[in-house]
Amino acid sequence: MDKFVINGGRKLHGDVRISGAKNAAVAIIPAAILAEDICRIENVPNINDVTSIARILQEMGAVIRMVNKSTLEIDSRHINSPVASYDLVRHMRASYYLLGALLGRFSHAKVALPGGCNFGVRPIDQHLKGFMALGAEYKLEGGMVNVSADHLTGNNVYLDVVSVGATMNIMLAAVKADGMTVIENAAREPHIVDLANFLNSMGADVRGAGTDIIKIRGVKQMKGATYSIIPDQIEAGTYMAAVAAAGGDITVHDVIPKHLESITAKLEEMGVEITEYDEAIRVVREKPLAKCNIKTMPHPGFPTDMQPQIAAVLCLADGTSIINENVWDNRFRYVEELRRLGAQISVDGKIAVIEGVKELVGAPVKAMDLRAGAAMVVAGLAARGVTEIENIEYIERGYENIVEKLQGLGADIRRVYFPEASVAQAL
Repeated sequence: MDKFVINGGRKLHGDVRISGAKNAAVAIIPAAILAEDICRIENVPNINDVTSIARILQEMGAVIRMVNKSTLEIDSRHINSPVASYDLVRHMRASYYLLGALLGRFSHAKVALPGGCNFGVRPIDQHLKGFMALGAEYKLEGGMVNVSADHLTGNNVYLDVVSVGATMNIMLAAVKADGMTVIENAAREPHIVDLANFLNSMGADVRGAGTDIIKIRGVKQMKGATYSIIPDQIEAGTYMAAVAAAGGDITVHDVIPKHLESITAKLEEMGVEITEYDEAIRVVREKPLAKCNIKTMPHPGFPTDMQPQIAAVLCLADGTSIINENVWDNRFRYVEELRRLGAQISVDGKIAVIEGVKELVGAPVKAMDLRAGAAMVVAGLAARGVTEIENIEYIERGYENIVEKLQGLGADIRRVYFPEASVAQAL
């Protein structure tokens, strides 16, 4: 098995460039299905989830060409089946965007229930509620969701909870439906705006993305387009957290500083110095960290996808910090791993209480999911001694070239292969 091996306790210095947003890419790539044409998508992150979704489209008949390491050309004219491969789909959560895209094009979709990170119940009831409002029916068959409609008709959809996935999936299904669809209590994340902009570049009529009411007027046909994905705010936030934990002075390039405001505000509260530029942000941490309370909320609140990484930083802050997780159940599964490094954290339901310690000490740990894995990297960079991180496939689902980017900042981190037989013998 492969692990990340970090010799921590070194300050970070230098420049790092941020890749395209994972959470936008995994919706925009399936959205190309709706064009029945050729789409060129730029600033695509080179991560496992993107590879998986591209392979699924290829199996369905799409012709996909890598123009360069960050540009995909997708020709969806030859997709003739609304069924996505069970074996490929079941490993990634974002596979559910295939439901909306296929339903929008074929009025029928059959896709495996989503997989990916497991840190709480991820129901798709709000997605299905939206599809039904558009005139579709659904049934579950052998781990597959089968959704179909005679034809799709616009309607009002009120989301019972603010759901990023449901908002985007309903948008995908509604862009070619007859009439107007109105999504109320819609999520407002930057990647929802990005998906709307991509759909509009293909000829859709989507208005209000970024607010809690999105209006979609159905169009008969969509065309190919060239589009560049926004920078990944969570990748950027993770590098900001890394320098906050380990200390140092880095400049994070290719970002939209406004997307990082909630993260910036909390790091500044902890004593981290941040300077914003047009498309870059400088992060300096020289002084001891101050305690801070975090409450995750839908955008524009503090993002749940940054909660584990910021928890790793708070392990080293003076005093007692409290994290209130308001989005997902069971997102504190990583806490036991941080304790192995010497962190003092207690959890009660959706609340974690962190007593800051003087230092963390390297130890073997596991990535419990994508962002929890990133938290292990952040903690390992700050810890004295060697930290070995297992289950790195979770981390590589969402971070492009994380080892190389951190090495460019002066971190002592390597990807190392450990033969499983020797590991078993050692136990």
